[in-house]
Amino acid sequence: MARPTITAPLELYRDPVAFEQERQRIFSRTWQFMGLEADLVRRGDYLAEVMAGYPLVVVRDRERQLRGYHNLCPHRAGPLVGEAKGRCDGEFVCRIHRWRYGFDGVLLEATGFGPAEGFDPQAFGLTPIRVDTWRGLVFVNLDVDAAPLSELIRPLEERFDPADDRTARVRHRHPVACNWKVYVEHFLDGFHLEIEDEEHPPEVVVDGEIALHADVTRLNAADGLWAWIWPNLGVTIYRGVLLLEHMRPVSADAMQIDHIFLHNPDDPVDAAIHASEQVTEDRAWDCERVQQNLDAGVYRTGVLSPTREGAVAWFQDHVQRALGG
Repeated sequence: MARPTITAPLELYRDPVAFEQERQRIFSRTWQFMGLEADLVRRGDYLAEVMAGYPLVVVRDRERQLRGYHNLCPHRAGPLVGEAKGRCDGEFVCRIHRWRYGFDGVLLEATGFGPAEGFDPQAFGLTPIRVDTWRGLVFVNLDVDAAPLSELIRPLEERFDPADDRTARVRHRHPVACNWKVYVEHFLDGFHLEIEDEEHPPEVVVDGEIALHADVTRLNAADGLWAWIWPNLGVTIYRGVLLLEHMRPVSADAMQIDHIFLHNPDDPVDAAIHASEQVTEDRAWDCERVQQNLDAGVYRTGVLSPTREGAVAWFQDHVQRALGG
């Protein structure tokens, strides 16, 4: 008989120092969902986001390749772009001091800087990040030497519906007053799966760095799918609607949920989207109450069920391994 697992240390859910370690050791080294290729069609189209405190930008270059950079000018840390989505006319121009950069990251002009002995423009290029795509979704990784996205996504690709006709999209954003791990664990928790059968609860299994319902196969993935990609992306299909649920950390005790619903333009989707949003509101309420209880200082450690919370135990262990604990 399997023994229960003791929960992760309380400090991981409250301590700003722990959050900073997560930024450096998890979110600077993992693939993060950035947006949709459909928003990067023309040369110069860009997407910009702040991922766990890192301002990032992805652009479609002159050769129609996607390139990614930290959204900062090496001069004095001014932003290259100021909007979440837009278009640059052939180059980046710093919003503060107007330094100009090619989409290859090379400094074209240190505008207004003047002659200066020892100044080497080649030493002031943009800081690149890695960019990859999967089924029309754009991902970024701050580690330019990271393993390919395809290695991470393989277990999901093997089960995914080969059809790809979901071109319409609806977006929602939810601020949640809790540590990002509280929300992830609630998502992975076998006691709280929305499609749970009380007598025969679905088993959550971990394949590589992806959690999946054990019964999802190539035969039923077109109708229903439940998956979670390390460290913070949920991918579900419900009533034909594909939901991307990005669980984005903001601080030690705050996060936001970004939802993108993708669907066939001809399919009626209001009921599916309403149901998903209601689930998110309920889950957010639960997670905010859990965070309040963690912050109260009474709770120290708990136990995880070996039959229903194995994915939560795996996640907590993976976080602590990433932090070197």
